[in-house]
Amino acid sequence: MEDTIVSKTLLSAIFGAAFAALALTPAAFAGDQTLAEFHVENGGCDSCHKDESPSADGAYEFEQCQSCHGTLAEMDDVHKPHDGNLVCADCHAPHDNNVGQKPTCESCHDDGRTADSVLKK
Repeated sequence: MEDTIVSKTLLSAIFGAAFAALALTPAAFAGDQTLAEFHVENGGCDSCHKDESPSADGAYEFEQCQSCHGTLAEMDDVHKPHDGNLVCADCHAPHDNNVGQKPTCESCHDDGRTADSVLKK
């Protein structure tokens, strides 16, 4: 019976250690990374910038965003009205915003609109 208790304790300890290690993987900290840091880990600076240098007008970077994430017109109802008016970095500042951080309508619009009111139209 003692062997069973020791086995269960050992198994619980191993399971707990494995769970803790899994929880400490980089994916668990993705929200603590800027968008730029996340993209660097997944392809380097040149995954967004030509020759690892920012373009003067941001057009190259916007093309890179669309090559992975799709065009604004192909995205949800919040993104579609911005197609042709904005580039991704206008709202999703890659060197300032963290992964998963979503800009709000109020960041640019002061007329009381929210994502919910936009999607109800």
